[in-house]
Amino acid sequence: MNENIRIVQNKKQGGALTSLDTLNEKTAEKVQRWHSSFDIYQETPLAHLTNTAKELGLGDLYVKDESYRFGLNAFKVLGSSFAIGNYIAGLLGEEIDKLPFARLISQKVHDQVGELTFVTATDGNHGRGLAWTASRLRQHAIVYMPKGSSQERLDNILAEGADASITDMNYDETVRLAKSKAERENDILVQDTAWNGYEKIPAWIMQGYLTMAYEAYRQLKEQRPTHIFLQAGVGSMAGAVTGFFASLFEKEKPVITIVEPHKANCIFRTAEANDGKLHVVKGDMDTIMAGLACGEPNPAGWNVLRDYADYFISCPDSAAAKGMRILGNPAKGDTRVISGESGAAAFGCVAQIMQGRDEIREMLNLGSSSKVLCFSTEGNTDRERYREIVWNGAYSDNQ
Repeated sequence: MNENIRIVQNKKQGGALTSLDTLNEKTAEKVQRWHSSFDIYQETPLAHLTNTAKELGLGDLYVKDESYRFGLNAFKVLGSSFAIGNYIAGLLGEEIDKLPFARLISQKVHDQVGELTFVTATDGNHGRGLAWTASRLRQHAIVYMPKGSSQERLDNILAEGADASITDMNYDETVRLAKSKAERENDILVQDTAWNGYEKIPAWIMQGYLTMAYEAYRQLKEQRPTHIFLQAGVGSMAGAVTGFFASLFEKEKPVITIVEPHKANCIFRTAEANDGKLHVVKGDMDTIMAGLACGEPNPAGWNVLRDYADYFISCPDSAAAKGMRILGNPAKGDTRVISGESGAAAFGCVAQIMQGRDEIREMLNLGSSSKVLCFSTEGNTDRERYREIVWNGAYSDNQ
């Protein structure tokens, strides 16, 4: 059970906090309004799993289901599309508010900006979102994937018209390959992690993710979650959603817990060390949570998590597998959520904690009065792996 889960409480240092002005409700409303200009835009559902909550010993449970996002089975397109939209708006000397999707894809705008090539590294979902956006704009995308990436995810990216390939490198090395390619060819790198001199596009990507958080907030209506669990790779999504809810509930902020796989727990290690440095995980990072297999934190995302997250968890692959199985087979009367390995990671940790030892539950103050919010950030983007886990029981607690 949860003896393999590691948890550390955030040891905040005090001093000035990272500004949330670019992640607040006003910004989120602006981003969501822009995304709503897409002809296929629909809010993704917020599954209310009341019966499953009771089975787990929780007061209530909500899961945002991003498998419905733009027909792409994952949330990542929110970030890449908003970054590309902002980049093109900059070329035109305009604000993105004045560039709705219908105008963005117009022949006039295409003639004004010319032929563009967008480059990225991805485990699959971000690259597919980038390729989809570039295809709609009649622009070009080049996508590099780390070794071990799913063939199905590669095929989905190729189907959007991108040049895509799987490298023999891990994720962070693949990011450096994409960076080198973009610099050499004068292309546009669209990556969700920042470094010195490369901050603007990652910031736009983080803001793009706010649409998901803003929708969830509106769907919750008067319900305020007591706990939010967020999975993290480089920490961009986790940072964006943490920043939004910390800004929104300044006086009664939910307890926010960040979840990573053991084999790619760079944010957990950074929080655990608490020495003011970013800690890196190297090597293959061969976790089933491919979307979270990132070894180097995004400094911009980390700054938000450092100041506003409450706990950090490192979990085994069995946690994600449990999350997939329960969401796909919830208690009677609850809505089924098809969630992939990375999408189910945070919820799976909640399930393992509630079915395991008391001390972690007590540390997090999780119980029958808790209202928990999770984000299932992807569906079954690798169907073969999904069946192996959900149908055949791979990566169970007992293995």
